Amino acid sequence: MTNVLEVRDLGINFGGLRAVDGLNLTIEPGQLYGLIGPNGAGKTTVFNMLTGVYLPSDGTIELYGENIVGKKAHQIARMGIARTFQNIRLFKDLTVKENVLISLDTQADYSLLTGVLKLPRFHAQETAMDEEAMRLLSVFDLQDDADKLARNLPYGKQRELEIVRALGTHPKLLLLDEPAAGMNPQETQNLMDTIRTVREQFNIAILLIEHDMKLVMGICEKITVLNYGTMLACGTPAEIQSDKNVIKAYLGE
Repeated sequence: MTNVLEVRDLGINFGGLRAVDGLNLTIEPGQLYGLIGPNGAGKTTVFNMLTGVYLPSDGTIELYGENIVGKKAHQIARMGIARTFQNIRLFKDLTVKENVLISLDTQADYSLLTGVLKLPRFHAQETAMDEEAMRLLSVFDLQDDADKLARNLPYGKQRELEIVRALGTHPKLLLLDEPAAGMNPQETQNLMDTIRTVREQFNIAILLIEHDMKLVMGICEKITVLNYGTMLACGTPAEIQSDKNVIKAYLGE
């Protein structure tokens, strides 16, 4: 079985600062994986390297056995890595459905001329993408909000819409950067159910950064803890919760 993601000895320097050093990660198909640690530990920097925003100083990143280091962000997205962000990055003045259609547009397979002339192939694909957008929204019970402006959705639904949009690129690995940030307990519980649904219905692996330990320990099957850019611990939720170094550096007594 080929792993979805293999990260080996990954590191990055910013001037004289070693932001991440010697990181190793292995994510299996369908796995829910957590990346946790104090603020400034290097978690989002790891996401930026995985998605081509930052070029690692050393190490390898393999997606289904193919090294993606050095590839552009849009190339990595097409290869199968999608992400959400700490701060919601929706197109707030577009509708809910239009936000999803933008991500589906990367899957369009017709020529510029076909699009300009609006030939039958263009109309067929536009119809198919419209149907796919509604299908994705229905998974999250957002179909009745399709024609609303994204800015008018409640905060929790905006978070869900960002996940829907990421799924529109048909990823093999979904990166969630603090998906529960700003959520109340009920919204967080709904998010946990949503993440499980995504994994099951779309058969993809999920790597998430999160500070809400109830969410992390409740859904993740394996967790890596970062501290000052280095790996402090790696294991199951039970192993992480009982690790003395993790308790001292992050979880607290």
